[in-house]
Amino acid sequence: MERILLSTNYPKLTKLKLFNFKQEIALRYFTNESPLRYIFQHQITDLILETIDQRSIIESSEDYIKNNDLPNLKYFSLKCYHSIDQYDDKILPLLHRMSCLEKLTLYLRINNRNTFIDDAHLQNEILLYMPRLHSFTFYICTYIDNVNSIHYLPYENIRQRVAKIVNYINTHKVVCSIFSLPFAFDRLEAIGNIFPKTVFKYVTYLLVEDIVPFNHEFFIRVGRAFPLLNIFRVINEESQSCCDLNTFSSDNNRSNPIAEYPHLTVLDLRNAHFGYVEQFLNETKTYLPCLTELTVFYTNLRIATKNFTREETRRNCAKVKQLFMVIPLVHSKDFYLYFPSL
Repeated sequence: MERILLSTNYPKLTKLKLFNFKQEIALRYFTNESPLRYIFQHQITDLILETIDQRSIIESSEDYIKNNDLPNLKYFSLKCYHSIDQYDDKILPLLHRMSCLEKLTLYLRINNRNTFIDDAHLQNEILLYMPRLHSFTFYICTYIDNVNSIHYLPYENIRQRVAKIVNYINTHKVVCSIFSLPFAFDRLEAIGNIFPKTVFKYVTYLLVEDIVPFNHEFFIRVGRAFPLLNIFRVINEESQSCCDLNTFSSDNNRSNPIAEYPHLTVLDLRNAHFGYVEQFLNETKTYLPCLTELTVFYTNLRIATKNFTREETRRNCAKVKQLFMVIPLVHSKDFYLYFPSL
């Protein structure tokens, strides 16, 4: 990038996007000594940073905030898909420098805070510093370990096009997700049984996690709310409710609604109770016409398919080309007949 930008003058350059950049690259560009300093401080009005390396975001912002205010910056987008633990020390001071910002996009997952990022925080710590801001698109979730400090149950609150969900993901961790509506990102993580009654029309990657079991009706709602879902990861060690088990006690019972995932190609059930393997592979419960990658415990797969002989789970396995199994064993002839696309 440096070679290109320094090869000639770009007097009309105002927008720059950096994707999946490494920490050393970020450190080189976002400093007062950078050969690109003038471009960043005086020309760029739209800056987009998107990375899976949380160190890149943290370390680069630490140097970037040492500069003066950024009066020319009108649009800033920061998407960090891995969790970060220095939001208050690094990210927030950077945002405080952007007093002339008109459009802001944030996708953040935050650890090591004593309190959640909520609507009050957004108003007092972000919006208050950006009087010209007219567009704020965000997804911010905060993980807190001390659940004893939380005195209310998970709930959903939708007001003024903002959704806030508090969800217990295990016995010692709780997460608060707050995001703008309509949801504008292609990833959504750490939601549980409670989520807004809206359509997440851009989401292709979804992770659900809860200490409360997911029942069949939940997966029906997910299928309808996420019509373009491509990658689905389920984390729940609790068995499905007795009501669900009784409803589908017979393999021939086809009178109940089916959860439909017409675009789902990747399914990860490595951290899910074996009942969820049966939930997804049983064609009387779930429609998976495009499933090509499955991650699962071998024992759970064997139980759900009745040693790879069960007809009701055969169709959803037929197109699987990549099968990642925890504790794989030597496989029988029935196994290979069950997965003809491997």
